[in-house]
Amino acid sequence: MPQEFNMQNALKFAIQTEKNAMDLYKHAASVISNPRGKKVFEQLAGEEAEHVGHLFKFYSGTDYGNLADFLASPPHVDHYDINQLDLALSVNSHERRAMELASNLEEELAKSLYLTASRIVDPSVRAVFERLAKETENHFALIESEYAHLMAMVHETDIDIYVRE
Repeated sequence: MPQEFNMQNALKFAIQTEKNAMDLYKHAASVISNPRGKKVFEQLAGEEAEHVGHLFKFYSGTDYGNLADFLASPPHVDHYDINQLDLALSVNSHERRAMELASNLEEELAKSLYLTASRIVDPSVRAVFERLAKETENHFALIESEYAHLMAMVHETDIDIYVRE
C-alpha cells in the first residue's frame, strides 16, 4: 500500500538512520584492534557522515540543530547495535563479531529501505530511499569483503587465481 511521506519526513528518517550507522561504525573502530577492520569501520563512518551532510542540505527542520553539533552528538544510550557490539566484545568475541553485526545491520537496512521506497508515491521522496538503499548495499558488500579477508576465505580479488588453477 502506498505511503504519503513528505520530503521533510523522509529526510528526517534518513538523516537519523545514517547517523545511527555512523555511530555504530565509529564505536566499532574504537573498540577493535585489527588495523584493516578498524580502517574499514572508519571509512564507513566517514561515508555515513557524508550522507548525513548531503541530506542535511535539504532538510529544513530545526530539531537536529546544526550539522556539526548533530554529527558530534553522542549516540542514543539505547542504540541496539552498539549495545550488541559491546555485549559481543565483552564475552571474548572479536572483530569477526563486529563484522557480522555490521553486515546484518546493512543487509536488514537495505531491505527496509527498498520496502519503504516501494510504498512511497512521490517519486522524489522514493528516490531518496532508493539511493540510500543502494549505498547501504555497497556498504554491505564492503563489509562482506573485509569479513572474507578476516576469516581467511577466498577473497574476490583471488577468484581469477583459483579459477585458472
